[in-house]
Amino acid sequence: MFDAKKLLDQFLGSQMPGASGSIGQKGNDILGMAKANPWKSGALAAVLLGTKTGRSLGGNALKLGGLAVIAGLGYQAYKNYQTGQKPEPTQALPELLPPPQDSPFSTEPQAVSNDFALSLVRAMIAAAKADGHIDAAERARIMDKVHLSGLGTEAEAFIEAELAKPIDLDALVASAKTEEQKVEIYTASRLTIEPDTRTERGYLDMLAGRLGLPDALVDHIEATVASAKISL
Repeated sequence: MFDAKKLLDQFLGSQMPGASGSIGQKGNDILGMAKANPWKSGALAAVLLGTKTGRSLGGNALKLGGLAVIAGLGYQAYKNYQTGQKPEPTQALPELLPPPQDSPFSTEPQAVSNDFALSLVRAMIAAAKADGHIDAAERARIMDKVHLSGLGTEAEAFIEAELAKPIDLDALVASAKTEEQKVEIYTASRLTIEPDTRTERGYLDMLAGRLGLPDALVDHIEATVASAKISL
C-alpha cells in the first residue's frame, strides 16, 4: 500500500517533487513554481481536480506536510471554538504550526493510521466531485495529468477508482472515530473547494450535519481555512 500521508502532501501542494530543497523556499517562490509548472508542483486538489478555487494555501502552510496542514488548521479552529472566540477570517492566518504532540490532533505516526490518512484523501476527492462536473471525459483528462505528476501506479489506481465511484458519505463519516477526526474530515473537504455554488455549499453543509459538528465549530473551521488561503 502506498503512503497516504505523502499523497496528502501532493494534494495540498506542500511537497514539491523533483525540486531539491523547495520545501524551505518562501511561499511566494513555491506558488510561482506551481503556476509555472503545475503538474510537478503537487497541488493536485486545486490543479488536477478542477475545483475552480483560484486560491491556494499560502506562505507558511506550504512548509508543512499535508497532514500537518489539515491537523494544524483543525486544531486552531477547534481551540478558538472552545475558548469562545468570534469566528472571523483574518487578512492572513498567523504562522501555522503542527498541533502539539499531546493533542488529539497530533500528527505523530502512532497517532494517525494510514487508513485515516486515506480517508482524508477520499474526503478531498469527494468534495472536488460534489458539483458533479467530473464526468468520464474529465476523469480521463485528470488521470493524464495525475500520471505526469509521477505519483506511482498504486496511488494513480486509487485516485482513478475514487474519481469513478459515487461519493460514499456513510463510509466517509464512519471513518472519523473521534470529534477531532470529524473536524479534520471537514477541514480537508473545505480546503479542497471554495463553496461558491449551491451544490458545493450544500455538500459541505450536509457533511457537517452528518458528522454532527456544531454550527459554531463549522463557522470556526470556515474562518480558519479562509485565513490560510491566498489568491493565486
